Amino acid sequence: MRNSAKDHGTGPTDYDAELRLHDRILRRAAAVRHDDHVLDIGCGSGHTTRQAARAARAGSAFGVDVSAPAIERARELARAEGVGNVSFERADAQVHPFPPERFDLAISRFGTMFFDDPVAAFANVGRGLRPAGRLVMMVWQPAERNEWEVAIRQALAGAGQAEAAAPSGPDAFSLGDPETAERILSAAGFADIAFTDVHEPVYYGPDVDAALGWVRGFTSTSEALRRLGPDASARAVARLRETLSAHLDGDGVRFDSRAWIITARRP
Repeated sequence: MRNSAKDHGTGPTDYDAELRLHDRILRRAAAVRHDDHVLDIGCGSGHTTRQAARAARAGSAFGVDVSAPAIERARELARAEGVGNVSFERADAQVHPFPPERFDLAISRFGTMFFDDPVAAFANVGRGLRPAGRLVMMVWQPAERNEWEVAIRQALAGAGQAEAAAPSGPDAFSLGDPETAERILSAAGFADIAFTDVHEPVYYGPDVDAALGWVRGFTSTSEALRRLGPDASARAVARLRETLSAHLDGDGVRFDSRAWIITARRP
């Protein structure tokens, strides 16, 4: 439902906390070697980039994101944590002139679904990979398989009403169909394309108030509420609070989610 790869917020919840269970799966799939040079696509505030840098002790990690505030925050955190073999640049991976055959591995945590021309974008990433270089990315499966998307959309719409319209712009589920994703990657020059199911919950906060603040910060949620009048918006927020309350357990507010780990190789 969100129409941005990263919804950076403040408060008790953040994007890294939301995806904490997904991180370990991505790390295991990436299997960063000690001398790898790693590209992190859509790196946000650099959590996954710093993880890669720590694993690549004799190599390096380079994170790119289109958000200038996210890149500045990534640099601050890398300095604060003393991670020296990492660098960040505000850049669009679709067109950025990556050094040819520089990287052994390209990774992404939900940062590759928003390309205007995905074939051209992945071809550009591929040019930055060495021969036999790997691509390991996590993307959402189709919307209907993600409880967080369905539940939030229904809460915003309300009983007996049409579902809230999907926001205009980028589609967070654009790579959810394996046939579509494989066709894109093949056209971009990748081989040995494989899909692994990821079934882990997303975390929205320790309590309902925190979760409501986090979800209201989603671009799609704020757009939907803006389209409603004051009374209808207040009712939608009340429904959203009820939905979040129903998903509160001893670990906080969590929703079921389904994603893919997609792996591929540059021939």
